[in-house]
Amino acid sequence: MSADILPLLAALALILVAGRAAGAGFERIGQPAVLGELVAGIVLGNLGLAGVHALDGLRAAHGVAILAEIGVLLFLYRVGLETDLAEMMAVGASSLAVAVLGVITPMALGALVSAWWFPSSPPLVHAFVGATLTATSVGITARVLADLGRADGREGRIILGAAVIDDVLGLLVLTVVAGIIAAADHGRAFDALSAAWVVGKALLFLAAALVLGRPVSRAALRIAERLPGRGVTLVAALALCFGFAWLAGRVGLAPIVGAFAAGLVADPADLAAAFPARAADGAHHATGDPLEPIAAFLVPVFFVLMGLRVDLAALAQPGVLGFALLLTAVAVLGKQACALGVLEKGCDRIAVGLGMIPRGEVGLIFAGIGTTLTLGGAPVVSPAVFSAVVIMVALTTLATPPLLVMRLRARAPAR
Repeated sequence: MSADILPLLAALALILVAGRAAGAGFERIGQPAVLGELVAGIVLGNLGLAGVHALDGLRAAHGVAILAEIGVLLFLYRVGLETDLAEMMAVGASSLAVAVLGVITPMALGALVSAWWFPSSPPLVHAFVGATLTATSVGITARVLADLGRADGREGRIILGAAVIDDVLGLLVLTVVAGIIAAADHGRAFDALSAAWVVGKALLFLAAALVLGRPVSRAALRIAERLPGRGVTLVAALALCFGFAWLAGRVGLAPIVGAFAAGLVADPADLAAAFPARAADGAHHATGDPLEPIAAFLVPVFFVLMGLRVDLAALAQPGVLGFALLLTAVAVLGKQACALGVLEKGCDRIAVGLGMIPRGEVGLIFAGIGTTLTLGGAPVVSPAVFSAVVIMVALTTLATPPLLVMRLRARAPAR
């Protein structure tokens, strides 16, 4: 084994232990594990401020970055796998209206704030900053609703349906903005036809995936079931995830769109039947997600790496902390516009708006992609702006559970 791999092994061991320990700690206080992983990365990446510089190269480690990108693909695959298209289509006009308003308003406000705060930056930078505000973390809100037994209520159905649609629309927005930025970086001028073509490609890809992907996925899993050996179904699921991601990249879309599409077309029933898990009593129980063990390894690597890239020293720069707080304010206000999309009478519009606030994991993914894009030789998302976006993600994610709990309990019918 090459000695070159030793630094990567040490980095992975440190990231996994720190991320899991911090994630478990946050879960014990009722917060999502992703926040703990993010905080672990922030601490590890800023030990230099305390005079410890042994980990300074961790955030730039190429091997860690590659594994983190694979982790993002697995994360989006699992988001797609958990998305029930039939339920999403059945939630009604309110969820669609809430989702559309929840994308347009925060993006517009975020772009305006960025343009006001950084007037010398190109307009496309402001558009991307606005795009990072479009996401909604369905997992965090779903957990609060489930804990309160309100997931099946009117507000719960609207919030969860809108959050899923919001993620789909957010991916389309990200694809369009990233495509325009890539074109501009290569000297091609922006035009409406190019933007329409990017949107068209994304919609065509998703439509083709939904029409053709389900039979392809089912056939691949059925073939895998008949092959001898262990782990064949796992290999088939991985191949579908990476294959769809590759196809998306080949047609000019973000690979995460392909991974999400792969999850959408995978039938959880087929996966559950093909991948049983042995319980402590010796019985077999279907998990429905053969990628769960690998995702448990790679997905935290991404979120810890996002924390590692937060430069706390950048917050000391004039205006950066102020921008982070202002960005958080418009992120919250932008999602309150969602309340205008609730069409049912008697529904708690404020609760719906609060449920759409957390950016969570998807917001971090958007910001992370921004650090890989360049415009005129400079990264679209600078270290200072990235740190501000991460603070916004953390604050909106932390604030939502207590605010939503208070609102729903206050409006709960008397018993």
